[in-house]
Amino acid sequence: MPNYKVILAEPKFQGNIGAVARVMKNFGLKDLILVNPCEVGDETYQRAMHAKEIVDNAEICKNLDDSLDGLDYIVGTSGIDSKSDKKHLRNNLSPKEFASKMVGLEAEVGIIFGREDYGLYNDELKRCDTVITIPASGEYPILNISHSASIIFYELFSIQSKGRQKREASRFERDKLMEHFVELLDAVNYPEHKKKNTTVMFQRILGRAVLSKWEFHTLMGVFSKTLKAVSR
Repeated sequence: MPNYKVILAEPKFQGNIGAVARVMKNFGLKDLILVNPCEVGDETYQRAMHAKEIVDNAEICKNLDDSLDGLDYIVGTSGIDSKSDKKHLRNNLSPKEFASKMVGLEAEVGIIFGREDYGLYNDELKRCDTVITIPASGEYPILNISHSASIIFYELFSIQSKGRQKREASRFERDKLMEHFVELLDAVNYPEHKKKNTTVMFQRILGRAVLSKWEFHTLMGVFSKTLKAVSR
């Protein structure tokens, strides 16, 4: 199964840090990363209850880029989902859909929770392979960060016992595949004004598919041969 790292991006309230740590303990998660956090104090530990060691062992990073180092698969969370397939940045998975794709995956997976007031910025969402949104009432769809965490962690915990063939994911391989895709767009003179959105679309397709190593290498071969053919 994946090794999950829970990343809180610039949390503003120390109680939320403790509440997330408690939920992590409930569902067997241990690795917490805090990006430029508020003070970690008494309220944090009071809310953490029996998960104080998760708070004590939390890694502190100055920026989000540092927190993503070494991850094979990056997952964002957002309270906003797009109803259009053309809005790739916020065309998201439900927690259950995401959990089902993680079964059998051997990888370092980071799950990022955004700021309590602004969530994750668009440039941060672009770094993610996929994004999770929890279905909720349109009148008030934004959940508290610890409530969101509990739903996502529950889905991961409940499905992890369902075995599938082991799969491996590599950030390096996925990045190389994205490079090939961008090169192919250039080779076919794809319209410049459409490149950015199309690249995000392809990144999201890869993120939702969670391809195996063999599937990645097959696509790499197809792209390589295509590039050679169009370059003649």
